[in-house]
Amino acid sequence: MDALFDRLEAQLASHPPRPLNLPGLVLRESAVLVPLFERDGVPHVLFTRRPAHLRNHANQFSFPGGGRDAEDLTPLHTALRETEEELGIDRNRVRVIGMLDELPTVTSFRIQPFVGIIPSDGQYRPNADEVAFILEVPLAGLMDPSIRRTEQRTWEGVEYDVYFYTYDSHVIWGATARILYNLLEHIAQMPSGSATPLAGSGTG
Repeated sequence: MDALFDRLEAQLASHPPRPLNLPGLVLRESAVLVPLFERDGVPHVLFTRRPAHLRNHANQFSFPGGGRDAEDLTPLHTALRETEEELGIDRNRVRVIGMLDELPTVTSFRIQPFVGIIPSDGQYRPNADEVAFILEVPLAGLMDPSIRRTEQRTWEGVEYDVYFYTYDSHVIWGATARILYNLLEHIAQMPSGSATPLAGSGTG
């Protein structure tokens, strides 16, 4: 499985992330970590569901992350700090393998997503103030095109696609779904023979 993640790292390195280009629009910097891990030979993606009391994106699935603080030297520091604060995953145990395209949110943030491999032991210490539920999904389940639908929305006068991924009873949408879509695009573009085993069977 390490070799499969190595191939994904090479794919991300060969396709630099696209920076956000919205002249005149002031957005607050933020960053997230897209956590991947392997369990019983099957790669998974981890999501968190935000608590109902939060002001923004309550009850929505997200990746660990948040706004960049003054003490964060880089957006990567933000993503790793937030992952540690939200899930109790030591930032030194995260293997960062690349970045995805930067994107805006309707709540006036610009998000820089990082892809990282986290420990597979499932020993999380979720912060109840920020995490209501942890969802682990086999990557193969997310690559099934039948679980995705697309709607058209308009933001700042620009029409864009909104993706919805329905896995069992869980619906992943918004910025998280756009980040996921970008990740899955990279996986689909990996050299022939590497994408299929990376997806796994989803039954392990």
